[in-house]
Amino acid sequence: MKKLMVLCIFLLTASLLAACGSSESSKNMEVTIGATTGPYSDMVTKGIKPQLEKKGYKVKVVEFSDYVQPNIALGKGDLDANLFQHKIYMDSFAKEHHLKLSELVIVPTAPMGIYSKKYTSLDSVKNRATVAIPNDPSNPARALGVLQDAKLIVLDPKADPLTVSEKNVKDNPKHLQFKPIEAAQLPRSVDSVDLSAVPGNFALAAKMDLTDALKLENMPEDYRNRVVVNTKDLDSKVSKDIKTAVESKEFEKVIDEQFKGFGKPEWMKNN
Repeated sequence: MKKLMVLCIFLLTASLLAACGSSESSKNMEVTIGATTGPYSDMVTKGIKPQLEKKGYKVKVVEFSDYVQPNIALGKGDLDANLFQHKIYMDSFAKEHHLKLSELVIVPTAPMGIYSKKYTSLDSVKNRATVAIPNDPSNPARALGVLQDAKLIVLDPKADPLTVSEKNVKDNPKHLQFKPIEAAQLPRSVDSVDLSAVPGNFALAAKMDLTDALKLENMPEDYRNRVVVNTKDLDSKVSKDIKTAVESKEFEKVIDEQFKGFGKPEWMKNN
């Protein structure tokens, strides 16, 4: 009888330990990723989530409608990673809010484009044409860069390409008239100006086709969106598995089929 009781206690203890281990393992296989509503939450849902689920993760995708809360939630530990921002924004936000954030992997990003309902080619742009550009701190440099690539203006070569502004326009042979506008309003401005430099995310939100742009941005890597994690979690298993998912052929196939016009990062071009 005594031996039977000992055996029962042993089996019960083993069962409880197994249950606890299973619970802990299950908890460790949960991952929560935040993204802004639209193409980047779609990218997580269609391109990243399925790869993680194959590894046994239970994946939760949290959508945000602004650019502040995804990083706040990440810093608080409510998210394991987020996808919505480029490096310049990440660095600036982290410094301002005393967060330690790190880039995990760069993803294909919707480029800024020059759109027009008055012109079918940038070669036919007339003198004193009006050009709507973003009025926020980081995007005017991108717009001016696209215009320079289109040979419509020349920027001071000594200026930082990430921070150039109208004052750095060295040559403007067509005397283009720049009209700074809130980025979210740029898709609407296509109806009222000659040219409009529309960031990719706002173009997609307005149901614009990226391939309709007269010129798409040759995007610097610092302006491409990335998956971001807390620096302390950079080498965690979850972070490594997310990175592997993004670097998979399955992810690239989703991009090629469902995110046409998105500019691929250098690592993907060289893959």
